[in-house]
Amino acid sequence: MKFITCLSLLFLMACQPTSQPDILYQSEAYTLYKDKVAQGKHQALVLSPTHLQSNYKSPASANFSNRIIFKFSINEKDNEMAPGNDHIVVIQGQKESPVMKFGVWENVAAAEKSEFLPVNYEYTFRVDMTPVLRQMEEKGYYEAYDGSRVAKADFKGFYIAGAAAPLSWDFVNLDNKGLKLADPDGDGIYEITVKLNPYNEAEQADKEWKLSEDLSDRPHYTSDQPIVDALFNMSLEEAILAIEPDSTFRTGAMWGGVWTRDISYSIFLAFAYHEPEVAKISLMKKVKRGRIIQDTGSGGAWPVSSDRTTWAIAAWELYKATGDQAWLRQAYDIIRQSVEDDFHVIRDAGTGMYRGESSFLDWREQTYPKWMSNTDIYVSQNLGTNAVHCQAHAILAEMADLLGESSDRYKERANQIKAGMNQHLWMEEKGYYGNYLYGRLGLNLSSRFEALGEALSILFDVADAQQAQRIIGESPLTPFGTTCIYPQIPDIPPYHNNGIWPFVQAYWNLAAAKVGNEEVLTHGLAAIYRAGGLFLTNYENFVAESGDFKGTEINSHRMLWSMAGNLAMVHRVFMGMSFEANGIRFQPVIPKVYGGSKTLSNFAYRDAILSIQVTGYGNQIKSIKMDGEVLKNGFFPAETKGSHTIEIVMADNDFSGKINLVANRFSLRSPQPVQQGSGVSFSWEPVEGAEEYIIYRSGEAIARTQETNFGAPGLLMAEYKVSAWKQELGESFTSEPILITPGFALFTYEAEDFSPKSALPYSNYSGKGFVEISNNENRTLEFVIQTKESGDYLLDFRYSNGSGPWNTENKCAIRTLFVNKEKIGALVFPQRGTDEWSDWGWSNSQVVSLREGGNRISVEFKDWNVNMNVEVNKAMLDQMRLVKL
Repeated sequence: MKFITCLSLLFLMACQPTSQPDILYQSEAYTLYKDKVAQGKHQALVLSPTHLQSNYKSPASANFSNRIIFKFSINEKDNEMAPGNDHIVVIQGQKESPVMKFGVWENVAAAEKSEFLPVNYEYTFRVDMTPVLRQMEEKGYYEAYDGSRVAKADFKGFYIAGAAAPLSWDFVNLDNKGLKLADPDGDGIYEITVKLNPYNEAEQADKEWKLSEDLSDRPHYTSDQPIVDALFNMSLEEAILAIEPDSTFRTGAMWGGVWTRDISYSIFLAFAYHEPEVAKISLMKKVKRGRIIQDTGSGGAWPVSSDRTTWAIAAWELYKATGDQAWLRQAYDIIRQSVEDDFHVIRDAGTGMYRGESSFLDWREQTYPKWMSNTDIYVSQNLGTNAVHCQAHAILAEMADLLGESSDRYKERANQIKAGMNQHLWMEEKGYYGNYLYGRLGLNLSSRFEALGEALSILFDVADAQQAQRIIGESPLTPFGTTCIYPQIPDIPPYHNNGIWPFVQAYWNLAAAKVGNEEVLTHGLAAIYRAGGLFLTNYENFVAESGDFKGTEINSHRMLWSMAGNLAMVHRVFMGMSFEANGIRFQPVIPKVYGGSKTLSNFAYRDAILSIQVTGYGNQIKSIKMDGEVLKNGFFPAETKGSHTIEIVMADNDFSGKINLVANRFSLRSPQPVQQGSGVSFSWEPVEGAEEYIIYRSGEAIARTQETNFGAPGLLMAEYKVSAWKQELGESFTSEPILITPGFALFTYEAEDFSPKSALPYSNYSGKGFVEISNNENRTLEFVIQTKESGDYLLDFRYSNGSGPWNTENKCAIRTLFVNKEKIGALVFPQRGTDEWSDWGWSNSQVVSLREGGNRISVEFKDWNVNMNVEVNKAMLDQMRLVKL
């Protein structure tokens, strides 16, 4: 009680008027002071550089709606109803739902009043599953609304998903979250009782952080902004606590192990120079077969997820910080072998860019339309991922030059990626890059803003100086910080969507500092320091709308890349440290409100110990000296040894710039067109708020209409999509592509007609069976076919892969396609569900040129097709499909 009383007195004192010079950032949402944070009734105080107190309490439980939105699921898949069609109950004292019908949408609760639900409210959801079970018994499968089938042999259970905790839209983890339904009396009515609006009284207590670790051998930072000093020390301590007994970094307080992108982004931000040996050991944990490991991920990891080359960015930063020649050689070989495999499997020769999932945005529904499968994600070409591949090749070229090896091919590939990004992703009308190219037969650009990709494009010089200024000044920024994407996706809970991630904010701040935009940098620094001060830890993420750490799908305190971002603001922004192969270049960037004196001492760099003093503000240096002598070009040579003092006096110059502060908005929902007959004619239900609809044909926008239907004469082979558009929100995701194929242009070939069929007991295949491909079975599978007409054809395969779940593990099957002995490209067969070998889908497609008469089509296992699992690289092939273009 004594602690609470004293803390309350301190908060009362803190609420007294504060002079304007003490304010670092102020908005309607919150105010950041030099020594405290104020957000409504919430306050955080700096009592000393090693002591913080906060009375922040999450408002999530008090604002928990009694309007519950949910769906049921078979086998942890989103297969009950079309996107946007969800069950709704409004709880007003009831303890159980009506008996719902699986797959039947009833908009019965839309008009009922929404209120707040009491905490720890027990409620039972009920659903009649007898029609599903009956169909499985009668047909051997259940056919969902979209035509997909769940085989009786693959059935695992019924689940519930939803937006209200403890429900979750994370379909593939519903079983792990305890959201499996049961039928206790065997009457076909499945149910589950959950405790809605979970609440823990202990979490509501006032909190404090006091330094408990010894920081004497770490860098020391002091400034005229006590909030920055204290959060720097808190982050140093959390970094110490993140070091495991095996001298690797754990990912977060709640998540052990080393993850490639997490450790790599963290090392670049801070740990190459803070903990170089731990950084190196951690990086080597992510190497196998002399190649970088892509973490377990969508569809079975690489090549659906393809940003493993973040490792290269970290490895290069580590070399620049240490000058370790042995590490340079070792890292070069690892990166070289990895990018050569990538070149064969994920490069698109047409755009010069690389395919695969958004870097770090690796949860499918969080940043992609729901219709996109893991195969579709493999086909997509993302901004951030390509920025990483561009920089990895540029780094490889620099490494090659240092090692006396040829670098030309890497420079050429880097330039090709950069050119592709600027040709295909840049949006001149918006002033920033689009999120990714997506589709099937033809790709179009998603116009969403993607914070990390925009920042990396600036930091890695993909954007030129004018583009960089526009990106920083015209990109949409929300009250609590820079959201991962903008606008947000409707009906998707906060995480990457509707979320702010401090490590992403840190990269955005580095980009703003590089460009020289004081307003954007001040806004971004406040976003990091508000969260750290109120929460007294470096959380991974928080909700964009409320700024609260509760309410995202998953979260953890003491997150590695978040603490790295906090530390980087001191080293890379205020101290202006940029590591080069032969030294450190200093170029501080200090907003006026952060002016005054700053000192970073006891900083170890190679064989030197530095004390760096910065005075003033601005982004121009008036003078810089080392040990009283002018330091030429602000550059500290790597060969310098011993203890040295660097004194930097800033020019106190103005570097104000444009900032685009916006409300946190959500895009329109996507139309759901339905084909009318067999021709080019389809219609859709109106999308609320839409002013127009955009029609795409094979990736090209061909029409805009205010009608809810579209038709075109003729029956040429093409793929159609529709999006909704509104002036203030822009364009929605497009609908799932509708492939219009005249019967005379479609040809199918059963795999078992070209190779002995498998004896495995799977179902739902076409023809008489299917063929297994694996490390040992059918490493080369040939289709010798006759075609009546030469020309271009679209080729793909119907396949199954039950080696793992949709969202994780590492058993994506990969092969290389050859036509008449010419290498065409990769065929990718992502996982579709653990042991769900009777769940069939389509691989990616390739455009192939066939001659009239005989053609030899070969599916081969090449060295570059080895996946991340190595041991299991298996799929079942049902049929090959050709469509004449």
